[in-house]
Amino acid sequence: MSRTERNSPRGSAAAPWRQTAAAHVRSVRYSNSPLLASRTPPWRAKFVVLLIGLGFLGLIGRAAWIQLIHNDFYQQKGERNYARQLELPSRRGRILDRNGLLLATSVAAPTVWAIPKAMGRSAADRAARRPLAKLLGYKPEELEKRLAANDKFVYLRRRVSEDTAAAVKALKLPGVHLMTEDKRLYPEAEAAAHVVGFTDAEDRGFEGVEKTFDASLSGQDGSRRVIRNRLGEVVEAVGETLPAVDGRDLLLSVDSKIQFFAYQRLSQAVAQHGAKGGSVVVLDVQTGELLALANLPSYRPGDRARLKGEQLRNRALTDTFEPGSTMKPFIAALALERQRLRADSPIDTAPGRISITGSTISDAHPHGMLTVAEVVQKSSNVGTVKIAQTLESREMWEMFSAIGLGQKPRVEFPAAASGRLRPYRSWKPIEKATMSYGYGLSASLLQLARAYTVFARDGELIPVTLQRRNGPVAGERVFRPETARAVRDMLQQAAGPGGTAPLAQTLAYSVGGKTGTAHVQEGKGYAAKRYRAWFVGLAPIRDPRIVVAVMVEEPSKGQYYGGQVAAPVFSDVVQQSLQTLGVTPDLAVETQLIARGAGQGAVEESF
Repeated sequence: MSRTERNSPRGSAAAPWRQTAAAHVRSVRYSNSPLLASRTPPWRAKFVVLLIGLGFLGLIGRAAWIQLIHNDFYQQKGERNYARQLELPSRRGRILDRNGLLLATSVAAPTVWAIPKAMGRSAADRAARRPLAKLLGYKPEELEKRLAANDKFVYLRRRVSEDTAAAVKALKLPGVHLMTEDKRLYPEAEAAAHVVGFTDAEDRGFEGVEKTFDASLSGQDGSRRVIRNRLGEVVEAVGETLPAVDGRDLLLSVDSKIQFFAYQRLSQAVAQHGAKGGSVVVLDVQTGELLALANLPSYRPGDRARLKGEQLRNRALTDTFEPGSTMKPFIAALALERQRLRADSPIDTAPGRISITGSTISDAHPHGMLTVAEVVQKSSNVGTVKIAQTLESREMWEMFSAIGLGQKPRVEFPAAASGRLRPYRSWKPIEKATMSYGYGLSASLLQLARAYTVFARDGELIPVTLQRRNGPVAGERVFRPETARAVRDMLQQAAGPGGTAPLAQTLAYSVGGKTGTAHVQEGKGYAAKRYRAWFVGLAPIRDPRIVVAVMVEEPSKGQYYGGQVAAPVFSDVVQQSLQTLGVTPDLAVETQLIARGAGQGAVEESF
């Protein structure tokens, strides 16, 4: 027996069984599977079809619900998420001088802005933004802080140069975009800064006539409804567009040539005398138009990065001072008007001083016997006080009020000051006396210039304006014509040989005016060696066309009298202004050269 046979428990009997089992194990094709032969119950197929039908019916119902029943709700919800009202900015109007020359205009300028959420926050992203920070003038950390402030929209730098915009675009940074905004340009720069003013970052008027006439210059913005994508980019316009209405141009009374010359000549005087500042006002006495208004210190309206508060001050309108001797002609005029005195009435000023209730008023030099006209010519304090003694306090107060002192000027400027004029019932005798020569009351340079129009206009005070007028303007009667003409003669003498301001004379044009020198107030008293120098006058004297007022604040290089410091500025501004206006000369040049040469012997002003 073999080993196989011995190990088999059943011996050879097992072999036939295994052969039979193998015969029954055969592969069955899938197509012949008995499972396929069984039939699916009919209800199951119907149930599946029903489920599918209900699904489609639900979709149709949902679509109907959204599109028909609640269409407005979902439309509004979508619009809240993606629809925006896009502003269409209006173009700000131009500011022009009386001859149509540009004083302010708007040009298109690129603005860099960003959508921070579209920008990466990784270290690599921040490193990629370093060149952008440098281009826009930021430190890298400053730029990142700005981006972190708002994830939807942020201005990075507004109204940049075209070169900067091109460099930003070349960086191709995600989320950084360019847009166009209007940028204001001011061609006359510092010379007309206090007239024109400037706009803020939103192009709204902030100073000067930019602020006063902001409503008409701004125009009316338009709008357009748009759809933006998640990155804030406009993808579609919806609804009607409301077009923008551009602002109106503004035509000023200022003459750019006169304005520039007045500013330049004032700058020279301030530098020459080491002064803190100054102002010049030029008025057309026929129309009341402001032809020039210049101040120092000034600023560049288009570059205000280092702008200081004192540069913003429109000193000719906002700063008020005691006008000093420039008031003396008005006291003489009032005495003539009330027929208390005549121009040739004698006034004894000896011994050069007068006592009023224990206080002494003095002249710089004793003059002895003077006429009323000579009191004005030589600027005698004592003589002026004696003229004032023929007048009542009420009469002086009414006259001061009639020429605009103590009242806010009606001029197209913000913050024009009214000055100070106390009620006459409170005046003490010494106060009445000092007011007669310009102490104890205050006025701005513009108020003084306007007040002197009563002499230029034969006794009428005219309203002033910064807008162009087409013809003469009516004034309010203050003095009789003969009174005004008599005082004009006095003013001509004051600006001639033997007066306090022969340096006010010009070549070929006759002039008249009055100096003013006043101590600067300090606390409750006056500073010993700090002065303001004034000169206010008119020309040509027989048929005046302009009034020019000059103030130089705190000259510090020795000379401080109005006749020394302010009168020469007046002279040059008058000559340039009359030539620019085409006024025919009324004097021979040779005569004026001789008169100007006599200016070294000017009478020292009493103040």
